[in-house]
Amino acid sequence: MTFQELQIGDYFRIPGLSAGYVYRKASHSHCSVNTLLQPIRPQTTVIPLTSIEIKNYFATKQEYLQSLRRN
Repeated sequence: MTFQELQIGDYFRIPGLSAGYVYRKASHSHCSVNTLLQPIRPQTTVIPLTSIEIKNYFATKQEYLQSLRRN
């Protein structure tokens, strides 16, 4: 699948990059990672995340933030 085929708001990964990098389609030409907008080519190959993968991503992120508060 390519970036242009995603809907705005969809979460995805880019093949070959660390699995920890989760992107979100912000517009037809930009995506966000950790709230920072980054340009992306429409023909970039992407791997859309399933609803379970999105849940796991946010659960892991929440656990990490809670661990920071404890320290």
